Amino acid sequence: MNAYVGTPTSRVDGRAKVTGAAKYAGEFGANGLVHGFVVEATIPRGRIVRIDTHEALKVAGVLDVLTHANRPPLADKDDAWKDEVAPEKGSTFRPLYDDRIKFNGQPIALVVAEDWETARFAATRVSVEYEEEAFATDLESERDNATEVEPPHKPRGDAAAAMTRAAVRHEADYVLPSEHHNPMELFATTVVWDDSGRLAVHDKTQGVQNVQKFLCSVFGKKPDEIRVISPYVGGAFGSGLRPQYQVVLATLAALALKRSVRVVLTRQQMYGLGYRPMTIERVALGARPDGTLDVVTHEAIAVTSRYEDFSRNDTGWAEQLYSSPNSRSSHKLVHLDVSTPCDMRAPGAATGVCALECAMDELAVALELDPVGLRLKCYSDRDQSEDLPYTSKQLRECYARGAEAFGWTRRDPTPRSMRDGKDLIGWGMATGVWEALQMPVAARIVLTANGHAEVSCAASDIGTGTYTIVAQVAADALGLPIENISVRLADSTLPQAPVEGGSWMAASSAHAVLGAAEDIRGELARLAKAMPGSPLAGLDAADVALADGMVASRAEKGAAVSIADVMRHSKIERIEKEKLNEFADDKSHARNTHSAVFAEVKVDEELGVIRVTRIVSAIAAGRILNTKTGRSQIMGGVVWGIGMALHEETVMDHRFGRIMNANIAEYHIPVNADIHDIDVIFVDEPDERINRLGIKGIGEIGIVGVPAAIANAVYHATGKRIRRFPITLDKLLE
Repeated sequence: MNAYVGTPTSRVDGRAKVTGAAKYAGEFGANGLVHGFVVEATIPRGRIVRIDTHEALKVAGVLDVLTHANRPPLADKDDAWKDEVAPEKGSTFRPLYDDRIKFNGQPIALVVAEDWETARFAATRVSVEYEEEAFATDLESERDNATEVEPPHKPRGDAAAAMTRAAVRHEADYVLPSEHHNPMELFATTVVWDDSGRLAVHDKTQGVQNVQKFLCSVFGKKPDEIRVISPYVGGAFGSGLRPQYQVVLATLAALALKRSVRVVLTRQQMYGLGYRPMTIERVALGARPDGTLDVVTHEAIAVTSRYEDFSRNDTGWAEQLYSSPNSRSSHKLVHLDVSTPCDMRAPGAATGVCALECAMDELAVALELDPVGLRLKCYSDRDQSEDLPYTSKQLRECYARGAEAFGWTRRDPTPRSMRDGKDLIGWGMATGVWEALQMPVAARIVLTANGHAEVSCAASDIGTGTYTIVAQVAADALGLPIENISVRLADSTLPQAPVEGGSWMAASSAHAVLGAAEDIRGELARLAKAMPGSPLAGLDAADVALADGMVASRAEKGAAVSIADVMRHSKIERIEKEKLNEFADDKSHARNTHSAVFAEVKVDEELGVIRVTRIVSAIAAGRILNTKTGRSQIMGGVVWGIGMALHEETVMDHRFGRIMNANIAEYHIPVNADIHDIDVIFVDEPDERINRLGIKGIGEIGIVGVPAAIANAVYHATGKRIRRFPITLDKLLE
């Protein structure tokens, strides 16, 4: 019998995706389907004085133009607009709610027509008159207006005094720009109306039950009146955690017209959604001559909207990586006339650890120490913020194996000392860290007498491989070939699941599936014992296992009964079990994943062009359920980290409060030609404390540390330290 967990198993949904059988939110059909197109505000702040839709309504095929003045009712109270991942404070944005303009690109009307092209054309015929107000969109010019939010941890020791005493000090600002999500699949919603008034909402989302509850709250509907389905998602990475505005607009239009409606945003309109906020990260380190850290301080100043406070943990990561008796952190927000930021892969850590690891490299240079040696010198075996040990932490092994695979001992530490023809070669490294989170999840398994099992759960698969993970765990637990397992996901009517994010879904869903499978095993054991002459008589459920389609004794070889015979004798066609798995709230240990990232860059000395020619990423993340899809996850994170380091930046003209590169021609992301060798190493990290299967999750850890490793390599190659990202050739040449 094959064991699937821990092996390089191909995606069970792969065939559906490559053949086009997989349907996405904007592809579901319906009788009488009509299309909506969004009209956006062209100012960043003010109010609508007049919105004229007459010319748009004259266009043949246009059915209606919805605005704040003629829309169906929406909830009034702030609480009705909250979802399970809403920012901590503020009032959620409400599309078409009133005449107020909160950001440039805000949706202010929806043109609904028989086809998308007509709706798009008619949208150009909507005329809007505004009363403009003074606005601000520039973080750096407004940084003095920042307000502090609660820091991720309490200060330890006396950071100010320790910094004054420190023999070697480093302090610098690292500026990371806003980055916008550009998943392959555009945000889209298809709402299917039926004559009973019930809605089937096909939405691009990371959490169908979150969207379903949100829509019921906003529109005052009963739970059975709205069903949300999202079987396939073409990339989300945090952009689909919260319900996006197109799902509200499509539902609004369906209720207004009593028709099925589809709304698909354009690539440009996607830039009116969430993004990684720009941050200014000030890191200060004080050390002794031998590299021992005496003090770490980290302050982040970040963008948020005027109507919501969005903040993530940028500044608490040193507490988990480096031993220091004195520390202080702060996180400040600058409220601007922009839309609210959102989670983007490894929110907080991708930016905060980038700044921290660049600062550690600069400290290593000042101390004339090897960057790996400095990190080992400062290594912390405890989470200092709570003074807790880790469930497991194989970061030392990550350093060792990553350095060996990369050839780190051959590095000449002198900047500009390594060359390949006209190219300067730089070798840099950095550490990565992320949380190992777990959430309550329920799963249902239906086992039929023909040896087939269907596993269902409301969890989404955002491209990370949840379908495959669930199938692997179920196949092993039920003793069936993986071909005999079918998986249903991302339907709000299925068993409970949270939004898919934070690297928690693999660990969480796997244990729900395992629990349901064990209940099925218990039922089969009970039935098998009751069979006349059963070789399993007298055995308890714990004494039997399911393998190769059999209910078998764990102790006595050959003592087994086929699952088919058990069910046939018991005269049942199916066994159905549903299990809600919740994790114990164990606060005695810290739970994290870790990585060591090594990067090689080649820099054209004359032109300043940078190429990332090699990356080695050594990952410690507990038990890896699928080494094939897991490697792909890390590679994807590395590619995104290359984008953070060298490519991605949302450019805004602050005179107009308008994004100037809202397209993937001018918003640069890495392409195939930018990516060379990526070596992923999974360090063995048994972890019996975190959960039964020892799973930690790997969605985020792949990106953390990558931008810093590249920035440190650029310094080693050129001798020039760039602290404003992305690192572009003009910054090297100036």
